[in-house]
Amino acid sequence: MKHALTALALTLGSTLAFAAPTCNAPKNTWMKEADFKGQLEKQGYQIKTFKVTNGQCYEIYGLNKAGQKVEIYFDPATAAILEQK
Repeated sequence: MKHALTALALTLGSTLAFAAPTCNAPKNTWMKEADFKGQLEKQGYQIKTFKVTNGQCYEIYGLNKAGQKVEIYFDPATAAILEQK
């Protein structure tokens, strides 16, 4: 039983550690994807992957202007960075 509880705690802890942010903005307030991507590219980002997360945030994978790999979650209405890995 002790091992089962330890395994459950580790599983829950690792799930929470990888939880992505959640965005609550109504879709009619979101920036258009093309405009959003264009704004990021003007800032020097090279977007390899762009998606809408299950938590209704914009997420990119790519490179910043220094050429470093980035994974960033954005609020789709304000373009504010919510989390960066």
